[in-house]
Amino acid sequence: MSSPAIDAPSADTSPAAEAAVAAQPLDLDVAIEEVSTCQRRVKVTVPRADIDRYRDDAIKDLMPSALLPGFRPGRAPRQLVSSRFKTELAEQIRSKLVTDAMTQVSESGKLAPISEPDLDLGAVVIPEEGPLTFEFAIEVRPDFELPSWKGLAINRPAREIGKVDIEEALGNILRERGRYVPHTGPAAAGDLVVANLSFRDGKDLLSRVEEMEIVVRPKLSFADAELEGFEAMVAKAKPGETVTATVRVSAEAAAEAYRGKDVTLELELLEVKKHELPTLSPALLEELGGFETEDALREAVQKQLEGQLEWHRRKQVRQQVAAALTASASWDLPPELLRRQAQRELERAILELRRSGFDDDSIRRHVNELRQTVMASTARALKEHFILERIAEDEQIADTAADYDAEIRAIASQAGESPRRVRASLERRGLMDVLRNQIIERKTVDLITSHASFKDVPFEFPAPDTEAVDHAVCGVVVGEEEIPVAAHAEASTRPGGRG
Repeated sequence: MSSPAIDAPSADTSPAAEAAVAAQPLDLDVAIEEVSTCQRRVKVTVPRADIDRYRDDAIKDLMPSALLPGFRPGRAPRQLVSSRFKTELAEQIRSKLVTDAMTQVSESGKLAPISEPDLDLGAVVIPEEGPLTFEFAIEVRPDFELPSWKGLAINRPAREIGKVDIEEALGNILRERGRYVPHTGPAAAGDLVVANLSFRDGKDLLSRVEEMEIVVRPKLSFADAELEGFEAMVAKAKPGETVTATVRVSAEAAAEAYRGKDVTLELELLEVKKHELPTLSPALLEELGGFETEDALREAVQKQLEGQLEWHRRKQVRQQVAAALTASASWDLPPELLRRQAQRELERAILELRRSGFDDDSIRRHVNELRQTVMASTARALKEHFILERIAEDEQIADTAADYDAEIRAIASQAGESPRRVRASLERRGLMDVLRNQIIERKTVDLITSHASFKDVPFEFPAPDTEAVDHAVCGVVVGEEEIPVAAHAEASTRPGGRG
C-alpha cells in the first residue's frame, strides 16, 4: 500500500523574498525543540540590526510615493514619513521579516517540513527596542536510520490468464448488463433487494436510508461496519416484513462515540428481484465498447484482467517491501497528522484502483475496507512513505512530465474519458500531488525490487463475497472522496471486474 500525499508547506518564493535572503541573510538564532517524533517547536530570534535594516529598506521604498500635505510626492522628510505611516510600515516589516526568516529556516536544512507551520502572524509584534522573537509549531519528517533495502526476498504472485478466467469475467459483464425482474419468492445470492435500512443504538436512530438497492451476497459492507450473514438475513423476510441484525461499528469509525459498539440494523424488505442475463447480441457488443465480434470483446476482457492481476501483484509485492522497510519503524505519528492524511490515503487508493481497471463495486468494496481501518492503514502508509522518500532522495529519483502523461492516460483509458478531462478533474480536486507520490513511490519500489530475489507463487483472483454500499451506519463518513454510486438499474451499465 502506498501512502497519501503529504501536504507540503508553501514558502514565499517571490523574487523579492528570494533576493532579500540571497543578498544578505538574516543573522538568526534558531532553537528547535523536539516535541515528538514528527512535531517540532521552533523559536526564532531576529537581531535588532536586521529589524532596523528591514525598516530602512521599507521607508526607502515608501518615500517616492508617500503623499503628505504640503509636500510633493517623494519630497516629505524621512522622519515625517516614518511617523505618518508607522502602522503600515510595522505591518509590512513584520510580514516581510517573518516570511524571510521562515524561508531561511526552511532552506537551512534544519527542518524537513511536511505541513504548513502553525504561526499566528497577527500575534507577532516588533518591539521598539531589542530583538524580535517569535515561535511556531511544525510537523516534520521523522529522523530515522534508513533500513537496508537491497537483497530482499519476495514472493511474487504468478498466474496465466486463461479461458476460464475470461469466461467468468465475461459472465460478470453480462450480469451487470442484465435486467432485474420482480420475484415473489425469498431472496437468494445474486438477487437484488430493495429495502429501507435503519440503524439504532437502543431507541436512538443513528441513520436511515430508504429504498436502497442491494445485491444479495454473504456479507454487506458499510463505510464504518460490516455485516456477516446478510444473505441468510434477507432470505428470512418477505416483502413488507422487517428483520433485524446486530452490527458492530468499526474501531476506527468517524463517529468516535460508537467505535467498537454493537448497534441494531432494522431492514424493511420492500421488493425482491431476480436477475435475467442478456444475450450477447451485436447491439450489446456495440454498447460495451464498439466491439465488432465476441473475440474482440474477449481480448479486451483479457487485457482488463491482466491489469487487475498486475494490481494484485504490485499490491502483494508492495506489502512485502513495506513490511521489510517498516519493521524497525517503531516511531509514533501524531493523531492529527493521521486524521488529516486519512482522506489522502482514500484518494490514492481510488486512483490506483481506477488505473488498474476495477469496476465501481470493486472500488467501493476496497474503499469501505480501508475506511474501517483508516487510521492504522494511514500510519503504515505514512511510515512507508517517509522511508521511500528518503531512498528516492538518496538515489535521485524524480518525476517527469512523461510520468504524469502515462498515469493520466491509464486512468482515462479505464474510465472511458479523455486524458484532458481526467487531468482537469485531478487538478480541480487537488490530486496532482497524490499522483506525484504514486509516481515517485512506484519508481522507488521498482528500484528496490530490481535488487530483490523473487519466488513465484500461485495466485487466485479473490471471489467477491461482499456487497459494498455507500452508507455509514453512524451517519458520518471518513473521507467524502468521489466514488461513483453504481445504481442497479433495469439495464445496468457498470463494467465487469474482479477483486
